[in-house]
Amino acid sequence: MTTAEFDQSLALPEPPPGLSAPVAALWWDTKGDWTRAHDLVNELETAEGMAVHAYLHRKEGALSNADYWYGRAGKTYHRSSLDEERRALIEALLRHIPSAR
Repeated sequence: MTTAEFDQSLALPEPPPGLSAPVAALWWDTKGDWTRAHDLVNELETAEGMAVHAYLHRKEGALSNADYWYGRAGKTYHRSSLDEERRALIEALLRHIPSAR
């Protein structure tokens, strides 16, 4: 899946099948459903899940909680704006999903 395909899928009522939990969480977050996004990664013990979890807590304003999850993720997608960080996460995570061609 490309970022353009991800963006187009936002017109759908549900995320496309086959998305990983972290990508689906970003899909729900982009649609404005922080709680549903958080529920998908809340107990996910993968670096990708923890990176998305960190971003969501940063967005929530819980910066110490975000810092904890950034540390657990072992990766930094942190950008100056939340939109830039979300986009960086989406682009990085989508590289691992085959395109539907």
